[in-house]
Amino acid sequence: MASADVEMDIHEEDVPLRKGRRQVPSTPCLVRYYQASEMLPDEKGQMHNLLQKQPAVLGSLQIMSGILSVGVGLLFAATQEMHQSLFTMFRVSQLTGVLFVIAGLVSNLLFKYPVLLTASFAVNCGCIVLALIGAILISVDLSQLNTHNELSIRIEVMELCVLGLQSFLSAVLCIWFFKEKNAK
Repeated sequence: MASADVEMDIHEEDVPLRKGRRQVPSTPCLVRYYQASEMLPDEKGQMHNLLQKQPAVLGSLQIMSGILSVGVGLLFAATQEMHQSLFTMFRVSQLTGVLFVIAGLVSNLLFKYPVLLTASFAVNCGCIVLALIGAILISVDLSQLNTHNELSIRIEVMELCVLGLQSFLSAVLCIWFFKEKNAK
């Protein structure tokens, strides 16, 4: 087993070295060490404040609610005739569902591609407008209760609630994106 006869104490630089050993200085040495006097903040990346709020989570919720809307729309398209309701005639559920899936995907991609901020803001604003138009069409359908059966009323009310959730998610994202755009 190898061994060395070397002192492990920290000495000042001006003490001459002797072969194999350090000379013991006549005056006591002070141990010198570095201590930071001030903490430097980490560099914040592009859109740091926005990404701390996790817009990808809301984007994932948009994708899930969009898929639900498309499914409800397909159910209505398969079970009702085209002229029975405005909801079916204008394919409200399919249009809003696809647009919300796209908005969710763009919101999820913001972390990797920050240049999509403007596109995501525009898509989410479009989602709000289309959801409001869809809610108006569903409300008109629900006001004409004589042409609906009970199951279709429940499904339309459920779709109205999903549109409300989607609009809320898009509104929150639009507010966050607007604040980030103004911060630049």
